[in-house]
Parts: sequence; C-alpha cells; structure tokens
Amino acid sequence: MGIVLFPGDDDTSSPDVSWSYKGFAIFRRWLAQVEGFALDEMHGFGGQRPWDEILTPLAPLLNHPDDDGPDLTASECAAILPRLRKIADKAEGGSTDPLLRRHIAAARQLVVVLQLCIEKDVDLLFG
Repeated sequence: MGIVLFPGDDDTSSPDVSWSYKGFAIFRRWLAQVEGFALDEMHGFGGQRPWDEILTPLAPLLNHPDDDGPDLTASECAAILPRLRKIADKAEGGSTDPLLRRHIAAARQLVVVLQLCIEKDVDLLFG
C-alpha cells in the first residue's frame, strides 16, 4: 500500500510518482530538512510549531495529509515547482548516498508531474 501523486487529467498514461507511506514520510522529512526545519516539530506531525512560521513554497506539499485532504491546484504546483527543481538540481552533486539518490530521483519525477499539472491546468491528486 502506498501513495501516488498524479495529474488530474484523466489520462492514465500521464506520469506519476509513488512511494510507500513510510517512504513518502521520509521524503517529506528530507525536504523539510533541506528547507531548514524538522517536520516532526510541525503541527500535524507530532509537534506544536504552526505552519504559518514556515516560509517555503513547499508548504502545501509538506503540510498535506497522505491520503485525504484537498488536491493541490495548478497554481500551488506552479509555486512549488521552482523550489523543488532547485533542490533536486543542487542536491545531486555526485552523491553516492543511496537514500539521497532516491530522494533526488523522486523529486525529479515529481517535477515532471508538477510541470504537467501546470501545462494542463489540472490539480495534483493524491491517491
């Protein structure tokens, strides 16, 4: 069982990105760490820190229920995309760490999905 992020374009051949629930949690913790905070400190993730203290365009992705909640709009995807792309490009750096390489690959797959959501003006769906 896992989570899949995909464009809401009703095209089953559109790209998607998927993780196990644990893998998605680990991916989001990595993104939060890159952004300078611990996801576990945040409200909704075991901590008390409010999300309005966090200044990152990734907040809609990071502060999203795994399997419920609203889809992300094409506008939200457009706000997330540049930062996610920058993180993936910067993180590469020839790392040999297998976990980091998986995170980078997942971020790049998500970049492709976000781009498609923006181009087709459709929501990013969580399934």
